[in-house]
Amino acid sequence: MAKILVVDDVAFMRKVIKDTLSKSGYTELFEAVDGADAVEKYGEVHPDLVIMDITMPNMDGLEALKAIRAKDGAANVVMCSAMGQESMVIDAVRSGAKDFIVKPFKADRVLKTVNSIIGNP
Repeated sequence: MAKILVVDDVAFMRKVIKDTLSKSGYTELFEAVDGADAVEKYGEVHPDLVIMDITMPNMDGLEALKAIRAKDGAANVVMCSAMGQESMVIDAVRSGAKDFIVKPFKADRVLKTVNSIIGNP
């Protein structure tokens, strides 16, 4: 079973993503509340995929992406951003993100992205 780490500083957003994934059969779901927490949890959990917000306190998603990729060059990280953050998305892809999802989320887009990277549960 694929392990997925969901990273967002807003609890509601983590819940939305986790609910979407669990309804589609993904059961090994983990959470982190900011970039620093994501880097720490990545080392503990070794997830198959990280879905991470860009704008967060303490350490933003771009910094966390770079830190995770420095530890594991094969890490699968998908970034999330609100509309109007195109330059951040470009930076994320250049830094190794596999894809990006625009907020507000559409369940089918989240699942299509997850399934394309790690396959069906």
